[in-house]
Amino acid sequence: MPRPRAFDERQVLERAREQFWATGYAGTRMDDIARATGLGKGSLYGAFGDKAKLFHRVFGDWCTAVVEVAEARLAGGPDAEAMARLSDYVRLMAENTASDTERRGCLLAKGAAELGQCDPTVAGQSAETMTALLTLLRTEISAAQRHGDIDSDADPERLAALLLTVVRGIEAVGKAGLAPETVRDIADTALAVLPRPGGQNRLAAGRGPARED
Repeated sequence: MPRPRAFDERQVLERAREQFWATGYAGTRMDDIARATGLGKGSLYGAFGDKAKLFHRVFGDWCTAVVEVAEARLAGGPDAEAMARLSDYVRLMAENTASDTERRGCLLAKGAAELGQCDPTVAGQSAETMTALLTLLRTEISAAQRHGDIDSDADPERLAALLLTVVRGIEAVGKAGLAPETVRDIADTALAVLPRPGGQNRLAAGRGPARED
């Protein structure tokens, strides 16, 4: 009978994630993971496989968490509240970036940038995550259109892609050193320029974007 594992798998994965997040895939050795987790390399290989398999596990868990955060804000509900749900999500992403004083960014973006062209697993997980986020945003935009908060003639797929690009781009410019207040303003502006019925938007109508304090 195999011996039970004498370690907390979730804790080990969290510490491995922190190491990959800090030093990147190429800059991380299994010796680094062993030191961070307190496990011998033999135990790591036995439990998770080689470095690539361990990273895939960590990266996959991260991608799942990214979608779960979005689902918690964009979970559907009354059409009358769809615009509020969209605003809550976009501003939450901006706030997460603004408060990231270490400028570590998102492991999804870092992993995709480093390995997306050479690792099919990372590329596939990244694409699935982006598709899931796009679907959630599109669903809420359609709901806001039904309620009359967004122009019904606008293409919800294109607007969803725009907001997704803003959300993911905010992290990139924040990591590069853009001021937190500017990061927050980007989110507000993206929401303000969504097309309103009658060809109006909040900026064009002379009303600055409302911020939820």
